[in-house]
Amino acid sequence: MLTRKFGRTNWQVSEIGYGMWGMAGWTESDDLQSAKSLDLAVENGVTFFDTAWGYGEGHSEELLGELVRRHPSKKLYTASKIPPKNFQWPARPEYAFEDSYPVSHIIEYTEKTLANLKMEQIDLMQFHTWDDNWSNREEWQRAIEDLKTSGKIAAMGISMNRWEPENGIKALKTGKIDTVQVIYNIFDQAPKDILFPLCEELNIGVIARVPFDEGTLTGNITKETTFPEGDWRASYFVPENLNSSVEHADALRPLVPENMTMAEMALRFILENDSVDTVIPGMRKQRNVLANTATSDGKGLPASLLQELQKHRWDRQPTAWSQ
Repeated sequence: MLTRKFGRTNWQVSEIGYGMWGMAGWTESDDLQSAKSLDLAVENGVTFFDTAWGYGEGHSEELLGELVRRHPSKKLYTASKIPPKNFQWPARPEYAFEDSYPVSHIIEYTEKTLANLKMEQIDLMQFHTWDDNWSNREEWQRAIEDLKTSGKIAAMGISMNRWEPENGIKALKTGKIDTVQVIYNIFDQAPKDILFPLCEELNIGVIARVPFDEGTLTGNITKETTFPEGDWRASYFVPENLNSSVEHADALRPLVPENMTMAEMALRFILENDSVDTVIPGMRKQRNVLANTATSDGKGLPASLLQELQKHRWDRQPTAWSQ
């Protein structure tokens, strides 16, 4: 497993991290299966694990804490997210700061996360949503300083709203934010326009999430695909989105190299961008862990293929179902 410097934190994190959303709250999630997959990831060099209180109301955080205790000899970087007080995803311009991240809420949920982890400090805490209208508020900036001074967090980040990679630029410029988490993949290339150059300038760590476009870029979703009741993807892949997503993925099939899956190609595309410090695919099953970690071998994509993939950029606007 190769590592990359994580912005101004100077941590060396695995370039393939672990997104833990699917380990709590999704249908068909299983704690024993999750533990085996997490342990296998550690064995294969993964050192960065991203969760959130919102993933099973803290249950995913509990799984992460247990993982850290099972591997006391290894430095595993822990990351979680504070949910907005109104529990509305994503943030919208009409949401007031007081209804989203008042100081008391920031402190309360950081402490809840630490309790779930059974740890005194988390490496990275993040705002799970953000709107740049809040950026000039001094309250959240002071809260971050207090959490760092008290030793409860080592670094603070923002998770950008889906398809809004520039709705957080002002917050980054305050100097209080150490990392940013953003959707970046073959389709969602917009972060490289403005966000990534700014992160390079300010030495802000970059986490690339949703590498497979919620599954589309694995090549396994068709227009006939359905999801179990209660599965978040059922509300995301409404016909309007499902059909167009599958069509965009089908257009990629002729480009997938021999002896490579579409998922592998998707991960390698992201790793080609030096602005990305770690990418966090979800890996609920052990076979996914083995396949995804194997892409960290320093072997890039052919220049001609990379150029072709850049043509498949798909700029989308947030909608009622994009969450």
